Amino acid sequence: MKTNVCECPDRVAVTGVLGYSGRYMARKLAERGARFVGLTNSPEKPNPHGWRLAPLCWDDPGTLAESMRGCRALINTYWVRFNSRWFSHAEAVEHTRVLFEAAARAGVERIVHISITHPDRDSSLSYFRGKAELERMLESQDIPYSVLRPAVLFGERPGEDILINNMAWVLRNFPVVGVPGDGEYRLQPIHVEDLAALAVREAMAEDGENRVIEAAGPEAYTFRGLFAMLGEAIGVKRPVVSVPPWCAFAAARVMGVFHRDVMLTRDEIRGLMEDRLYVEGAVPAGFSRLSSWARKHAQELGRAYACEMARRRVEG
Repeated sequence: MKTNVCECPDRVAVTGVLGYSGRYMARKLAERGARFVGLTNSPEKPNPHGWRLAPLCWDDPGTLAESMRGCRALINTYWVRFNSRWFSHAEAVEHTRVLFEAAARAGVERIVHISITHPDRDSSLSYFRGKAELERMLESQDIPYSVLRPAVLFGERPGEDILINNMAWVLRNFPVVGVPGDGEYRLQPIHVEDLAALAVREAMAEDGENRVIEAAGPEAYTFRGLFAMLGEAIGVKRPVVSVPPWCAFAAARVMGVFHRDVMLTRDEIRGLMEDRLYVEGAVPAGFSRLSSWARKHAQELGRAYACEMARRRVEG
């Protein structure tokens, strides 16, 4: 593993470079000739690009700060999707606090933070409550920041994302699709490349302004409509029927056990049904259309189940 402090005018620290969105942000930085250090929970994992890495040592803030010494910006993608016995949203909030404080100690001049649509400190859902706590944390620090709020990511290759791929997998493998409630709650997916480009643009900003950007893609779908669009794109149309939320969770739980995964949690179903993945009037921050991407990748999309837990074991 190569380790370093940053050493050039466009230097940036990026979390999650061995994961999904962080990997695309690192690629965008590399394309523009910027140097960066990847902060990772698993520095021993495969690093095919030979990127410079440093560990996210939560219990050693001094070393974490030294990893970012000389970096002009931090792009933070670190978070966890759900609570489990191995990790939790509360733990992720505390870890991110350590990261932000280390960035301040290192002299980082800007933080780009990946949040979520509709963060809410008063929410009973720990995902959205935790994201709101982190945004408030940034507001209290004396470092300019950009908060990006995507709802759902897709691309570039089928199976890299979780939700969209597995919706197509359900369509391919079951004669009927059940959606919790009426299925009329909405989503605004953004392509991972568009989010990465936005994050790098904000990391390079020198205006000292704080920004909160709703990172919505150019298309919005109801959950029911998203299944219909994906079915048409891959040539596997199925009836989409309403089921009680508990029934949808039970079915997802069974499929999760079969795949040794967590397919969908109760809180994720509630977040969907509360319309938290849609922002009324949001100006699209991305250009790639999910419908076009799904048609382009119709032959591969949903052929294999995308396992969150397996990905964590590989990527850390």
